Amino acid sequence: MHPEEDMVEGGVCTRRRFLQLGAAGAMSLSAAKLTQAAETAARSSMMNVPFAKREPRVAVIGTGGRGTSLLGDLLAVNAQVAALCDIVEEKAEHAAALVAATGQKKPALYTQGPHHYEELVARNDVDLVLVATPWSWHAPMALASMTAGKDVAVEVPGVTTLDECWQIVHTSEQTRKHCMILENCCYDYNETLILRMIQAGLFGELLYGEGAYIHDLRAELFSNAGEGLWRRTEHTLRNGNLYPTHGLGPVANYMGIQRGDRFETLVSMSAPERGLDAWRKDHLAPDDPRWNERYICGDMNTSLIQTAKGLTITVKHAVSTPHPYDRINLIAGTKGLFQDYPPRIYFDGMNKDEAFGSLDAYKQYQHPLWQREGDLARKSGGHGGMDLIMIYRLLECVREGLAPDLDVYDCAAWASVAPLSVESVKRGSAPVEFPDFTGGKWKDRPISAIATQA
Repeated sequence: MHPEEDMVEGGVCTRRRFLQLGAAGAMSLSAAKLTQAAETAARSSMMNVPFAKREPRVAVIGTGGRGTSLLGDLLAVNAQVAALCDIVEEKAEHAAALVAATGQKKPALYTQGPHHYEELVARNDVDLVLVATPWSWHAPMALASMTAGKDVAVEVPGVTTLDECWQIVHTSEQTRKHCMILENCCYDYNETLILRMIQAGLFGELLYGEGAYIHDLRAELFSNAGEGLWRRTEHTLRNGNLYPTHGLGPVANYMGIQRGDRFETLVSMSAPERGLDAWRKDHLAPDDPRWNERYICGDMNTSLIQTAKGLTITVKHAVSTPHPYDRINLIAGTKGLFQDYPPRIYFDGMNKDEAFGSLDAYKQYQHPLWQREGDLARKSGGHGGMDLIMIYRLLECVREGLAPDLDVYDCAAWASVAPLSVESVKRGSAPVEFPDFTGGKWKDRPISAIATQA
């Protein structure tokens, strides 16, 4: 019996059933209801709306690998953790022990089935909810949190359908609660440094960018634990860019997307699917039930976005083939360009042989967040420290009563790339249009606080 099939005593849902219910919940957010809500709601923007200033009491839904990592970052910056939720009681108990080890009171645990989180978000001693669950549960959990009067931050890739994108936008506007995306790459050292160089004018007028999530996940996808229990299933359901925001988020910040510009159109194409079939052939026994799966997501998806100002962004997704990790992270303007992996930079007239230069020459543009918290981030935070910087900044915004750096409109716009890419691929790479989740307010919005923070 596979781990995802194990039945927990006392009526607790199996992990497989949990995932099935998540998919069903996502589908229940119907287009008809969405249209009705959009037409009847009196929209009041959540742009630049500050948090209620407080020391936030935090809850985490999902205490697997990612949720536990985020919990460690929360504890490293002295966050108060009030409650934890997971359908696997042992995982929640382990996370609770980590909280108690810091001297805090043991948090309340919610482990009795896939909807026990609904009781968690109703608690009076929770202000901010972090969601680190399989993708299909992000929207239901975010909606429940906001409806219960809580601000919420969801893990990448945010939500998964256009209906869900509109649902989180309208619910945030109606409840006056924030829904943020936990896009850690926007807080990485190189991304924040380049963002400040762009704001200083070093790149001139921006022209194009590239981002990607290229990561060999074949072993993880076929694991009988962690993301292997659910993420491979996504490759049987959709053919497109399933995970766009790691590469896209930083480029969107560079270009001021939702802040003077916006995504306007997208075209997408996918290479054939071969990688997961080949891995299965080389690693699975002939009687393994995973031979019954049919993978449809192409091994490389390439999507091209054009913005309202005419800038272009290439976004790639490849997780099923051998390739060193790469987010590309390229931005180019009239005066020069930067490209990561490895980091290199070139400005007009830099040298006579047109060779790239080193980013080390621009340390004076180091972001203030990294100046203040870089040592702690590199010591305690995941992914080279970007996770801790992200969590530190999120709590800083709440503690000081600031607007979030990344709000519900960023979450919706970035997440919408996945369903739009699926639609474009389905239509033979035909162009598809982005919704304007801001209702036209992107035109006059200030640049992101990540760029301007002193």
